[in-house]
Amino acid sequence: MTSTQSPLADIGTVRFPNGQPLTVRVANAVRDLRRTFPFEGYLDHTTLGCASIAAAVARRLPAGSSILDFGCGPCDKTATLALLGYRCSAIDDLNDTWHLEPRNRERIADFAAAMGIDFRLSAGQPVPWPAETFDLVMLTDVIEHLRESPRHLANILLRVLKRNGLLLITVPNAVNIRKRISVARGRTNYPPFESFFWSDVWRGHVREYTKADLEALAEGLGLAIDALHACDHMLYKVPRLLRPAWRLITRLFPGWKDSWMLIARKPENWTPMRAKT
Repeated sequence: MTSTQSPLADIGTVRFPNGQPLTVRVANAVRDLRRTFPFEGYLDHTTLGCASIAAAVARRLPAGSSILDFGCGPCDKTATLALLGYRCSAIDDLNDTWHLEPRNRERIADFAAAMGIDFRLSAGQPVPWPAETFDLVMLTDVIEHLRESPRHLANILLRVLKRNGLLLITVPNAVNIRKRISVARGRTNYPPFESFFWSDVWRGHVREYTKADLEALAEGLGLAIDALHACDHMLYKVPRLLRPAWRLITRLFPGWKDSWMLIARKPENWTPMRAKT
């Protein structure tokens, strides 16, 4: 399997929740991203997520809308949206091990600038933008890394989201079919123990989520759910010959897909949600 074949071939399998395929415009944006992205091989793991998230946003917001990508990493998903004509800002501390390799931070910043993304390196202040700046705020594969309740970060981010704006969250599915099979075979559904054991500061997954968890998260934040559906963002983990069977099974049982996407709307009368007493 080569990096130039697999992800682009799998783009054609991405579907909206109503079964409609990706638009040509979104598919072309993902292809353009692959021509300009500076980290070889990285998109082999994130192309489907880029396509799925871009499709969800394009169905809801017109080009020119303002978007904040919190925990943006190398700006792959942010750049896909920029290629679709959105005004994108992004922020990350870039403290994962590979971010700290020589010149990688600079390469990310240079790529973001070339794509017209307002990129900020986090330095203590979570979001250095005024209140009600953005039409959409997204956290893609972020909250499963948090050691504390996502309520704290979400309240901060919702402050910079406009009234009636959208919060988009993606997370790995804690009970996807691969993990169910691993547990049934007596194996772990957590990240490999060796990666945890040899880490000095653990930045991996702390708590993964189910559909019910995300419903509770939206309710706890005082948001109205616009969409909550399962996604195939990590097909690269499934052997190519098994993917048709994977797609068939997870079409019948969507709750077994590898990821969840929540899109929730901030109401006009929103106020930060405090801890229950």
